[in-house]
Amino acid sequence: MSFEFQNLNEETRKKMLEEIQHDISNNNLYLSKRFSQKGINDYPDLLIKHVQTGNEITLGKELSQNGRFNSMEETIKGPKKVPINAHETLAQGEFNRFYVRALCLKAIESGKKLEVYRGKEVSQSRSDSQNKIGEFVEPEKLLSDLRTNVGVDTALGLPSGPNSGLTVKLT
Repeated sequence: MSFEFQNLNEETRKKMLEEIQHDISNNNLYLSKRFSQKGINDYPDLLIKHVQTGNEITLGKELSQNGRFNSMEETIKGPKKVPINAHETLAQGEFNRFYVRALCLKAIESGKKLEVYRGKEVSQSRSDSQNKIGEFVEPEKLLSDLRTNVGVDTALGLPSGPNSGLTVKLT
């Protein structure tokens, strides 16, 4: 199931691309430890391509091809198989992250607010995620948080961890 990004349009996509370039320029683009070397090499261009013309689903499908993810990963408990949906989780999380960052820029420029909503249905909703729905967030703080905490949970808790289905919209 895909996200319903209420404010995804050409202007938002341009701002998403600006944020991707910001991370690339600052050597801060998140690269999954589950990526193979091919995944590491291909990811920046694939992310740009799918932000320009696709979505989190098309990005995930392309990431799943051509051995871009390792089949095994090292954990504290030893080696284990990489989850079969790792490409989907990464694509959804990172596409949403750049979407939220773009909306932060738009909100700052226009003086609008950002409201948290569930952009994707989930099978089991976490109570902390559920409690965030309908909250308003300060775009400057959220943008700073997302730029600083790349690939990890953010201080503000948005998006609220992998598979939370939470995102924001302009109000």
